[in-house]
Amino acid sequence: MKTFLPRLRNFIFKAALLFFVSSIGIVLIYRFIPVYVTPLMLIRSAQSIFSDKFIGINHDWVSLDEISPSIQKAVLKAEDYRFFEHSGFDFVAIEKALKYNKTHKRIKGASTISQQTAKNVFLWPNRDWVRKGLEAYFTVLIEFTWPKERIMEVYLNVIEMGPGVYGVEAASQKYFKKSAKNLSSSQSSLIAAVLPNPRRFRIDRPSNYVVRRQQKILYRVSPPFPREERASFLDFLDFKFDSDENQD
Repeated sequence: MKTFLPRLRNFIFKAALLFFVSSIGIVLIYRFIPVYVTPLMLIRSAQSIFSDKFIGINHDWVSLDEISPSIQKAVLKAEDYRFFEHSGFDFVAIEKALKYNKTHKRIKGASTISQQTAKNVFLWPNRDWVRKGLEAYFTVLIEFTWPKERIMEVYLNVIEMGPGVYGVEAASQKYFKKSAKNLSSSQSSLIAAVLPNPRRFRIDRPSNYVVRRQQKILYRVSPPFPREERASFLDFLDFKFDSDENQD
């Protein structure tokens, strides 16, 4: 027993250190390279094996420049109006949600785009305290090391938008037969309208609720985009890879 406890503490310390180092490493890697697959994509696909119909992974990564500004504005209006103002957590929205949930049966959430990105890229879909804690941890990491534009880019490329459909490019091709850069404001608002529950609400067969939500998003004034890119910690350190031709 005397030797077991020190070994256990040593094991826990090493495991925690490994998680800490590896989590920072993967966040830094995804700061620069596309996210082609996420745990959510794999879990959804694996779960479908035991259902009536197998669901694959329909996902096409595109840069933010290849995504229409209309869909960027639509998700801001629908999911995170103060995205460019907060540092990962919208405490104004959290306070409003807490007050709302005290008097309503339907629970209202207050997750930001940063939190949703952290959850979708690094974690599993279940709602439990362990996942929520890790979600907060990864949210802090990506806000610290990614600029807002990168968070938006990753979010729009990995968000679930229907059975087996991930990202705005795949959704645009499947539901509108066009690329994400050519989405109209109405189509963008329809996509944003289903984001609270893309497994229940359908883009191709929108319910009356989804149509009403689409119209609400469409005619809401969009938040202003910042004039200059908000730098991340890495940008502050000027952490970038210059090519030889750009050097003196």
